[in-house]
Amino acid sequence: MTNREGQEEAKGAMGDEIRAMIRQVVSEFTHLEKERLEPAYKAELIEEKKKREVLERRVNELVEENKKSRSVAEQAERYSTIRSELQKHGVMKLDLAFKALKDEVVRASDGRLVVRGQDGETGLSEYVGAFVQENPELLPARISGGAGATGSQRGTVAVTAATGAIDLDRIRPGMDPTDLARIREEVARMAQQALSGRAA
Repeated sequence: MTNREGQEEAKGAMGDEIRAMIRQVVSEFTHLEKERLEPAYKAELIEEKKKREVLERRVNELVEENKKSRSVAEQAERYSTIRSELQKHGVMKLDLAFKALKDEVVRASDGRLVVRGQDGETGLSEYVGAFVQENPELLPARISGGAGATGSQRGTVAVTAATGAIDLDRIRPGMDPTDLARIREEVARMAQQALSGRAA
């Protein structure tokens, strides 16, 4: 081996040692840096976890609020429909009839309001019709005569010139002031007759 070859070999060995030393220094530096930063990472992870938990809680609260709001809206719509159906069937004692029915009426899977019984589901309108027939006391009183009763028919609105009868169906806001004055006069006359009949 020549002197030159010996020098080359020594340089190569020294280069390997330098590279190994550099690798070791870098490895130590990386390890130290990781140890230095780890508490900060852990703190950041803990903070992020807390934020996520707060957000999850808030989302759950919003979902629950939404369910409650939907339930309240559905109940209001159901109650309104029941009242409307009772009015369609001529029920006068609306609050009493409503209290009797409200808890029996449920929403079917297809969205209809029904009452479930032993015979299955009955539609709301059909059930209310049967309920009203079974409870006629909820309807308006049908008095055809009695003390102070006149021959005027229910359903007339304005005073007819020939007979003087009052047609209730024609009384409305914004009607002709002359017709309104006639109606007032006729009501006053009928009240006077009723009072004088009692006095006699």
